[in-house]
Amino acid sequence: MLRRLLVTAALAGSVLAVPVATALPASAAVPSSVAAHACTYQRDGNVWRCITPGAFCPKAARDRYGYAKATNRRYKCLDKNDDPYWRWRRA
Repeated sequence: MLRRLLVTAALAGSVLAVPVATALPASAAVPSSVAAHACTYQRDGNVWRCITPGAFCPKAARDRYGYAKATNRRYKCLDKNDDPYWRWRRA
């Protein structure tokens, strides 16, 4: 019984252990091509930036324009008769 309790405690302790984060050297900077694709979905006035084409759009973005994060093409948040969901569609 005591042995089982000790084994269980050891297993639980190993699960709770937090890995130590290591710092990257200063020379390991993110390339600009990767940084361009790492933008965040955000509102910029009436325009939305870094959207994903075909994805659902928030209620605040309905009938507004947005620009794709990879291609920088313009899309509009629309719904269609056959698809009742609001999505980013090519404008």
